[in-house]
Amino acid sequence: MKTQFTLGCATALALIAQPGIAFGQVQEDTAATAGDASEGVSEIIVTAQRRKEKLQDVAVSATAFDASALADKAVTKLADLQNASPALSISDGGITQSINIRGIGLASNSPSVTAGVATYVDGLFQPPIVQANSFYDLASVEVLRGPQGTLVGSNSTGGAIFINTQNPQLDAGLGGYAMFGGGNYGSVQSEAAVNLPVSDTFGFRAAGFYRNRDSFYTSVGPVSNEAGKLREGGGRFTAMWKPGSFQAIAKVSFNDRDTGGYAYRPILGTPYEAFRVGDIRTISFDTPVANRERAFQASLEMRQELASGITLRSVTGYQNKRINALNDVDASAEPGGIAEDYFAGEKVYTQEINIISPTEGRFDWIVGGYFQRNDIAIRILQDQQGFPTDIIGGNQRTTTGVFAQGNYEIVPGLEAQLGARYSTYKATGYGDVTIGAGIPGFPPGGLAVASLAGSHEDSLATGKFAVNWKVDRDNLLYALVARGYKPGGFNSPTSNFDPERVISYEAGWKSAFLGNRIRTQISAFYNQYANFQFNVVEPSTGFAGVENISTVKIKGVEAQVQGRFGGFGFDANVAFVDSDLASVTFVNTRQLGGGNLGPQCPAGTPSAPPFCFDYAPFIQTTGGGPNLYAPRWTWGGGVEYEIPLGGEMSLTPRMNYAFVGEQFTYIGYSPLSDRLNPRGLLSAILTLKVSERLRIEAWGTNLTNKEYITGQLNSNEFYGAPREYGVKLNITF
Repeated sequence: MKTQFTLGCATALALIAQPGIAFGQVQEDTAATAGDASEGVSEIIVTAQRRKEKLQDVAVSATAFDASALADKAVTKLADLQNASPALSISDGGITQSINIRGIGLASNSPSVTAGVATYVDGLFQPPIVQANSFYDLASVEVLRGPQGTLVGSNSTGGAIFINTQNPQLDAGLGGYAMFGGGNYGSVQSEAAVNLPVSDTFGFRAAGFYRNRDSFYTSVGPVSNEAGKLREGGGRFTAMWKPGSFQAIAKVSFNDRDTGGYAYRPILGTPYEAFRVGDIRTISFDTPVANRERAFQASLEMRQELASGITLRSVTGYQNKRINALNDVDASAEPGGIAEDYFAGEKVYTQEINIISPTEGRFDWIVGGYFQRNDIAIRILQDQQGFPTDIIGGNQRTTTGVFAQGNYEIVPGLEAQLGARYSTYKATGYGDVTIGAGIPGFPPGGLAVASLAGSHEDSLATGKFAVNWKVDRDNLLYALVARGYKPGGFNSPTSNFDPERVISYEAGWKSAFLGNRIRTQISAFYNQYANFQFNVVEPSTGFAGVENISTVKIKGVEAQVQGRFGGFGFDANVAFVDSDLASVTFVNTRQLGGGNLGPQCPAGTPSAPPFCFDYAPFIQTTGGGPNLYAPRWTWGGGVEYEIPLGGEMSLTPRMNYAFVGEQFTYIGYSPLSDRLNPRGLLSAILTLKVSERLRIEAWGTNLTNKEYITGQLNSNEFYGAPREYGVKLNITF
C-alpha cells in the first residue's frame, strides 16, 4: 500500500503542464547576418521583443545562435543549450526537463508547480513534456536571461528560450539541403528540407528528419529491455503568403520519439542504493519498460502593416502532446518492485494579438493581449506484487495577459523603456488516487486515499523599467529593474500555495572593438526571490504537497565574447551565480525510501506503517545553501580556423569546451544523494568544404568519455551520453 510513494510518482510524473503568457515573434526568415564573416563577427537578428533587432542593440542579457552556430556548438536538442549559454542548466527528470537560468526555474517534481523558464517553438509556449525532441531546419535559438515580465509574462522568472524554425524564402528559388550521417552505437541520421516558391507572393517549405541509435546501456535484468535507445522522426510543413503589406505563415509539424524506456539507476545514499548493479552503463529491471512521445503542433501567424506604419499581428496555436510509458519505478530486479503503466496527454490552445508601432521617431511602443488554455489528462496504473494503485485525473489551466511596452528617446542615444503586464491564472483539477481495485475487501473500483481535485486562482502585475544609453555605434550601456512571477497552485481541495515572485536589478555593457572583429557582452544582476515553491511531506498526514518554504537571494555576473579574424574565429562565455536559499525545516524524504508511511504516530506509539509513522528522526533543519539547480560557475567556449585548400575547398577544425559546476537537487544538501557533480565536456568537428554545395563533417562529443549524472527523479538518477562520434555528408541544392 504505497500511497505516499504513489503520490510521489504522481507529483513527479503526472500533470506536468506549465502555463505561459506570451511568446517571441515568429522568425520571418533565417537569422540575418550583416557583413562578411571574414571581416568581423556576423550580426544575429533576434525577434523575442516582437521586432527584428540586432542582438547587440537589444538592452537585455541574451545569447542567440543561428543555424550554423548551433551546428558548430553541437547543439542538437534543448538540453545541449546549457553547453553553449552561460548561467543555464537543464536537468533530466525523465518525463520533464528542469530548466533553470541564473538559478531560477523549476526545482520541484510536483505537477502543481509551473516552470520558471518559458520555452517557445515558433511562438508557441511549450509544456515541459515532450521537450527532448531533436532540432532540425532551425533559423535561430534565443536564450534570454532574467525575468521577462512584460512581453512573456508568468513562467519567466528565470528567463525565456525562443526556438524559431525556417520559413519559406520567396526570393531564393527552388532549393534545399540534405544530410546523411552515421556513427558509433549504430547511429544513423538524416535530415532534409525543400524550399518551393510558387510565385513572388506564395511559397512552401517542407522539412523532416530521422534519428536511429542503439542504447548506451546493457540490460542484465531477468527481462530484456532496450532502455535508452533512440528512434525518432518528424516533419514540418510551412506555407507563406505575402501579398503586399499582408503576410500569413502557417506551420504544421509532428514528432514521434521512442526511447525504449527510461534508463536510470537508484541514487547512492538512498535506501535503494543496494539495488545498483555494475557500472553506470548497466541497468537491471524486472519488468518491461518502454517510452514513446508524440507531438503535434500547428500555428498561424498573420501580420498586416497599415499605411501609418503600425503593424497588426495575430498568432494562433494548437498543440497535442502525448506520452505512453512502462516504467520499473524502483529500477531494480529486487522482489517487491513497482511496475507502472503511464500515460499523460496535454492539449494547448493559444492566441496572442499585438499592435506594434513603427520605430521611426522618438517614441515607439507595442501593446497586446494573450490567452492560453491547457487541458491535461493522466492515467498511472501501478502494481506492487499484485497490489494495484491507480492515479487517474487531470486538470485545466487558463492563463491570460494584457501588456504594453514603450521606448522613449530622451536625448539622442539615451532611451527610457517602460513595460507593464497584468496576468491572470486559473487552475482546476479532478481525479483520485485509489488502491486495491479488484482485491477482496476493497470497494470494486478501489479505495480512494487521496484527491487530485482542487482549484487555484491568482493574478499579478509585472513589468520592467530600463534606461539604455547608446554611447556610440559600438557601445551600449543599460540598467533595468524587472519584476516577474510564476503562478501558485493547489495540492488538494483544501491545500493551496502562493505564487513565486522575483525582483531583478541588472546592469550591462555591450561593445564591439577592432572594426567589429571582437564583440563582448557583460552584465551583473541581483535578484530577490520570494515564496520558493517545493514539494515536502506534511507529517500530520504523511502526504507530499507543495509549500512556499523559503526566500532566495541571487547575485552574479556574466560575460561573453566573440571574435573573428579572417579564417580564425573564437567565442567564450562565463557566468558566476551566488545564490542563498534561507534555512528550511523539513522531512528528508531521501531517507524514507517511499511507501505509504501514514500520519505521525501519537507520542509513545511506535511506527506501524501504513497506519502511522514517527517522522521525528527524519526532520532536519538546513543552515541554508545554494538554490537548487543553480551551478555557481558555468563557462565554456570554442575555437576554429579555416584552412584554404585551393579553389572552393577548405578544411575547418573546431573545438568546443563546456563546464557546468556542481548543482544540488534537493534541500537536504547531501553531497552523496542530493548533488550533481561538476562536469566539463569536450567536443570537436572537422569540416571539409568540397564546394558551396558539398561538405563532409567528422564530429565527436564528450571526447574524454566523461561519466556524469544529468538529473534525478524520486530515488533514481539519469546519466549523460558517453563518447559519440561519426561522419555527416551535407548537400545543398
